[in-house]
Amino acid sequence: MTKFYKYFIVAFLFILLALIRWFENELFYDPYLLFFHNDYLYMDSPRQEVFKLVINTSFRYLLNTILSLVILYVFFKEKSLIKFSSVIYLVSYILLIVCYLYFVLDPKQENYYIFFNLRRFLIQPIILLLLFPAFYYNKLRQ
Repeated sequence: MTKFYKYFIVAFLFILLALIRWFENELFYDPYLLFFHNDYLYMDSPRQEVFKLVINTSFRYLLNTILSLVILYVFFKEKSLIKFSSVIYLVSYILLIVCYLYFVLDPKQENYYIFFNLRRFLIQPIILLLLFPAFYYNKLRQ
């Protein structure tokens, strides 16, 4: 694969990640989108359907994970990195979803900031933003 096609595919995958973010209101059930946009300083946590919320958040995490793993594979072409990244994503999901459920089931205004930032790791491809430079730096050192 030439460099042009590799960068084109990676750019296209990043655009897909951006589209997930752009159409988040239409694609996913998440009452916290509007809540954390402006109301969290003045209101209590919104009413939500917990099962539906967890399923939609998990699905969004899965979509971001799949696209992120494909980006890493296209750019680095190393299956060992993908296996390692998959483990990182799985362990992160388990830890994050447990904490997420705690904050959803027991909302307290003093914990909104922590909840907001924890939620970001589930709904945005932040782990990719951590792994990509680390793998690139490791590649440069070898």
